[in-house]
Amino acid sequence: STNFVIGGLNDGSTSSIGVRIYEKSTGKWVIPTVLGTKPKPCKGHSAVLLSEDQILIITRGSTPDDCIWFLEVNTKYVKEQKKVLGTEVVAWSKGVRGDAEKPVVISGPSGVGKGTLINMLMKEFPSMCGFSVSHTTRAPRDKEKNGVHYHFTERSVMEKDIKYGKFLEFASVHGNLYGTSIEAVEAVADSGKRCILDIDVQGARSVRASSLDAIFIFICPPSMKELEERLRARGTETEEQILKRLRNAEAEIEQGKSSGIFDHILYNDNLEECYKNLKGLLGLDGIAPTNYKPSPRGIDLPLDHSVLKIDNKILINCETRESGNGSKNL
Repeated sequence: STNFVIGGLNDGSTSSIGVRIYEKSTGKWVIPTVLGTKPKPCKGHSAVLLSEDQILIITRGSTPDDCIWFLEVNTKYVKEQKKVLGTEVVAWSKGVRGDAEKPVVISGPSGVGKGTLINMLMKEFPSMCGFSVSHTTRAPRDKEKNGVHYHFTERSVMEKDIKYGKFLEFASVHGNLYGTSIEAVEAVADSGKRCILDIDVQGARSVRASSLDAIFIFICPPSMKELEERLRARGTETEEQILKRLRNAEAEIEQGKSSGIFDHILYNDNLEECYKNLKGLLGLDGIAPTNYKPSPRGIDLPLDHSVLKIDNKILINCETRESGNGSKNL
């Protein structure tokens, strides 16, 4: 059998909670490859075995939005990564309080207005929606910032990360690699927001085939003539590049309409009308923007707690020092 020791490595690490594996059959300790967004060091923690696949961790001294974590030790994803990497693997993921909304995949040809629509969502609903920042090997355009618009990286680095299974989807577009890392999507979910992904049709096909349960929306231009005018108005590409994008756009539009990948198709002939329709699809039309801020105060380790697993939800009933005989649900 296998024992997992979480924390207490005494290795001087202050970046996250450490993990070790003890193999009883061999009597040896193993330091696994650790994937996913890792919890920060804490004053203490409580661990509950949910199943042979997953361990629940409740950290002490963290905020209510940062105290619940899951360590995957034998899930399908972990098993796949063990085969790819040839080592022992564990993966962290952060618990989300309440009902998490499905991620949203938005696709469409270059120049159709995907980025503008997503920026409008981010501006109106900053505490509800979060943008998944993609990786790319192309050069930054004017005013684009690394880590904001894209994670700009070298081809050799990105190809290595793809090989090690760190990407949910990736594709070669116009001679450059684009991709969405698993960590980028997790970072948005970990913040308690709905993840918005801006990816091309190739990438959307890969995500549709993955285990990610998402809403798929394709944005169409009113006409190819209008799309060409928008691309030329950018002033960032050569004539050859524009013609290449137009050829690819025709193929993408055909796939977007007929492939069965997308749940919804929106036509961006009027930006405000298209945005209104997008909000309607996401259940945001008529909702007042919220300005929720997580509580900065840390919580103490519960004196006593019970854990109940219902489908894909975890109910933690805690009795805290501050509440005496009272209880609190997380």
